[in-house]
Amino acid sequence: MIKYFGPGMLVVLSLMLSACNNEVEPKEHLGEIYSVALDSIMEQDYSLNRNMKFIAIDMSNFEGADGSDKEEIVKYFNDKYNVEVMDATLEQLKEKCLYDSDAAVLDGVLLEVEIINFRSNNQLPFQGSKYRSGKGAIGVEGKVHYRDNGWRPKDVEITSVS
Repeated sequence: MIKYFGPGMLVVLSLMLSACNNEVEPKEHLGEIYSVALDSIMEQDYSLNRNMKFIAIDMSNFEGADGSDKEEIVKYFNDKYNVEVMDATLEQLKEKCLYDSDAAVLDGVLLEVEIINFRSNNQLPFQGSKYRSGKGAIGVEGKVHYRDNGWRPKDVEITSVS
């Protein structure tokens, strides 16, 4: 049985229905989510960024991320940090002679997101790292959460230092 209560009631019912469906599907925003997680790592321990000539991002384990997601990540870092940005592992950096094996140091930084938990739709815990050298690296934990129509970092902290 449907009762008509006037146009105002229709608006209230519509708002109630949309409020119930406030879930976000993270896998539709992988480029943004990984960019936020990586940038929150980048913002930790600025001394590792000093005189960097590049940012390498190891995207080899980015579950579900396709070419356009990876391009979005590279573009974000190019625009923000104004240095060369590449998708590379530490081994690939060594092959490209971007790792000084005598000094055991990079001329840039290597960012990694080792783990990101996609079980929740709007709060995603992650673990990552920033590497400059054997004696200049950090481990980071935090969350990426959906708030105010965008993904934001939350509770990001350094968990290990070498």
